[in-house]
Amino acid sequence: LKKNLKPGDVIEIFRDGYQHWVIYVGDGYVIHLVTASGHGDSGSSMKKEKLQDVAGNDKYRINNHLDDTYVPRPIEDILQEAERFVGKEFSYNVIRKSTIQAGTV
Repeated sequence: LKKNLKPGDVIEIFRDGYQHWVIYVGDGYVIHLVTASGHGDSGSSMKKEKLQDVAGNDKYRINNHLDDTYVPRPIEDILQEAERFVGKEFSYNVIRKSTIQAGTV
């Protein structure tokens, strides 16, 4: 799977009881939302980390399913926007929103 990854790909990681969504940005790195607490109401932030570190032993797959519904933005725009959010804190509630929403903003 790693050989097939392209910058801008949305990756779905299968956790126990939920899916975690990340954006592949190249060179083995992804950008994703990390919640500070179980519910993530405050202190959540976007991080850039190695895919292998984020996925650990969990299975994952490329899941660009929204590409069939919406025309994707240019890859350069997606990557620039994602990088701009790295390190910034967000107020985020895992019960009301999903990480795919955060990952595709």
